[in-house]
Amino acid sequence: QVQLVESGGGLVQAGGSLRLSCGASGRTYAMGWFRQAPGKEREFVSAINWSGGYTRYADSVKGRFTISRDNAKNTVYLQMNSLKPEDTAVYYCAAGTALSSYNYWGQGTQVTVSS
Repeated sequence: QVQLVESGGGLVQAGGSLRLSCGASGRTYAMGWFRQAPGKEREFVSAINWSGGYTRYADSVKGRFTISRDNAKNTVYLQMNSLKPEDTAVYYCAAGTALSSYNYWGQGTQVTVSS
């Protein structure tokens, strides 16, 4: 069983930046970020494999968000730049055995972007 704890969310003005962190209690392979805005379904944001050599992004965040990981710390990061009001959501960290299969989820961290 792997536990995930997110941090780094908050309130920021449009155009600003935030960095989310997700600490895992154990070793993981694939890690990803998802988000859920009020009244909407949870959607994929970004994912990274064990080595960090493969990353994937939703079209809506390409060029603005960067995912990275530090395996020595069992931590994955999401650097979010040029934030837009439509990025407002609860952001969830996920971990699993493959980039398309996530077994563990964090509790979520709120990101609010004001216009």
